[in-house]
Amino acid sequence: MAHTSGEEIALGRARDAAARGAWADAYAGYLEAREAGGLGPAELADFASVAYAAGHLDVAIETWERLHEELSRLGEDIGAAGAAVRVAMHLLFDTALMAPVRGWLHRAERLLDPAAPTSVHAWFAAVRAFERLLSGDLDAARDWADRAIETGSHTDPAAAAIGRVARARLVILDGDVPRGLELLDEAGTAVMTGDLDALSTGVVYCELVCALQGLAQYDLAEQWTEAMERWARTNAIGSLHGRCRVHRAEILRLRGQCAHAEQQVLLACDELRPYVRRELGWPLTELGRIRLRRGDLPGAEEALLAAHGLGWDPEPGLSLVRLAGGDADTAAAAIGEALARPLPVPSKELPPTSGLRRAPLLDAQVRIAVARGDLETARAAVRELDEVAVRFESTALAASALRARGDLLLAEGDAAGASAAFAGAVRAWSQVGAPYETAECRLRLADAQGALGNLRAETLERSAARTELERIARGPAIDGHRADTAEPYTAEPHTAEPDTAEPGTAEPDTFVREGDHWRVVFDGRRTTVRDSKGMHHLARLFAAPGREFHVLDLVAADSDDPAAAGRLSQAGDLGPLLDDRAKQMYRRRLADIEEDIEEARADNDLARQEQAGLEREFLINELARAVGLGGRDRHAGVASERARAAVTQAVRKAIGRLRDACPALGDHLDRTISTGTYCTYAPDPRVPSGWST
Repeated sequence: MAHTSGEEIALGRARDAAARGAWADAYAGYLEAREAGGLGPAELADFASVAYAAGHLDVAIETWERLHEELSRLGEDIGAAGAAVRVAMHLLFDTALMAPVRGWLHRAERLLDPAAPTSVHAWFAAVRAFERLLSGDLDAARDWADRAIETGSHTDPAAAAIGRVARARLVILDGDVPRGLELLDEAGTAVMTGDLDALSTGVVYCELVCALQGLAQYDLAEQWTEAMERWARTNAIGSLHGRCRVHRAEILRLRGQCAHAEQQVLLACDELRPYVRRELGWPLTELGRIRLRRGDLPGAEEALLAAHGLGWDPEPGLSLVRLAGGDADTAAAAIGEALARPLPVPSKELPPTSGLRRAPLLDAQVRIAVARGDLETARAAVRELDEVAVRFESTALAASALRARGDLLLAEGDAAGASAAFAGAVRAWSQVGAPYETAECRLRLADAQGALGNLRAETLERSAARTELERIARGPAIDGHRADTAEPYTAEPHTAEPDTAEPGTAEPDTFVREGDHWRVVFDGRRTTVRDSKGMHHLARLFAAPGREFHVLDLVAADSDDPAAAGRLSQAGDLGPLLDDRAKQMYRRRLADIEEDIEEARADNDLARQEQAGLEREFLINELARAVGLGGRDRHAGVASERARAAVTQAVRKAIGRLRDACPALGDHLDRTISTGTYCTYAPDPRVPSGWST
């Protein structure tokens, strides 16, 4: 097509920026070119890829849809099918809405000639393999994975690589774990050559780590997470940064660095906000697990209920929160329902219809049933959990099964057998490198030792466990890292003076800003620490012990524009919950879902109808949430979760700097500062605090 000079200039700038990886500049250039004279099919495809790289998932999908329509009208079937497959791929990996994925794959399939395989055929097979895997149809997934590998080997190495990851996961689900791990390693090693494009590389890395997390092969998962992180620092595009953060948060939680894990997963929530928010259920469920370990039951419940509201399965986390809160009956009903009638919600880590999906539910059911004295239910769950652990040859699953058996034996009165099981679980979790699970099993071992009358052993185990659990809840320094910072901890420059006060004339606790530094006195020790937002937040908390501050109040008080901050604090108006483009896209997805439901009814496929029905309900609720009476837009409230992440990070970094200058103050703040949607400074009322601020 003929280009105007303005369009040519804009396209040139966009292509140069894309070649440098300057995605925001490239996106702006393509937008300018589109406004100047329109984009042809080749430019539309480039624009869609750049839009995704720049973080505009909605624009990327919309552009691929437009390209599909244009090429279909021109009779270019292969190109139109390729665009449809790209829509399906983004919907699969970035929204977890399976019914629209199937709809777009059907559009592509109608245009493809099976007798003349191309790269589009290979990509179609790769996406179909994962759609079938995440829908629980493992037999069909195997066939499509093999087709992706076979066709992709001749036409498109990226599609073949994704097909290999799918096949490896299916081999594992078939029970051949050694062979599956070997295939995963081969797929990961191949992608490290750098021959694939950024999107395909990121998908392979992410799916590989998901497979290892689901198998509870945590050492391998950590190694590949680190490899993905090294790659992501300079190559990740679109949602891949956020996905990498979720994987890191999972590893940090396992290693007992829960404060750091919470920070990472909150940042992931901020980065994984595509126009269809359902995929946020993944990091939100992880956030619930992290907060449960930190003893933050309200925060854990908040995160898990938010995940459920997005159409995600909150179990077993929500039942464990109920149990921890003392409501074992509600927990038992919920976990029983989750096992008997699992939600058809896709999970990249735990595909449906597999023992791996049931294992964490069974572990929770044993704990809940034992707490209620329902030993028959506990026995059945222990037997199945044992079978899963043997089938999938995982040390972590074996440790979980040992803990469950110990719980059952102790409830049955076999303290000696329980002690042996708990001791085995302690050894296995220690081998995995999971301090929280190890400490939990030590507490149960202490219970068993107490029942046997071994009071000294009971005291030793209980003391070790409680020390570790308190450390995890507080988030102290581990291996040179602050658990609450995203990078290795490095203290800001400071000076610490020795206590020079005369006996009987100790200085009051002081927290005063002096220029670019703060003068701090605690328990007679003086120091100075560099200014930061976190120090400002701490000063406000110190000035009102016991008072709860909403995170937006803290953000507003520290704003350079008090009037704007006040408007935000009072009205919280961040514009419409969904903009016009998002609402149009939601409605288009609803149309896709209706089509899928009709096909499922025609095929009498009840499972598919249920899955599509849940997705339809989610989208309808999202639109209802965004549109009020008379069709008027509802406006967003304050971004509490985003503010929560920012304030928590700032406060915890400030506490880290203060700890480096004065360890006693750091310990004091770990005990007395609470962060979340509401932040507070709550010193022991028996020891009045009189900070001078």
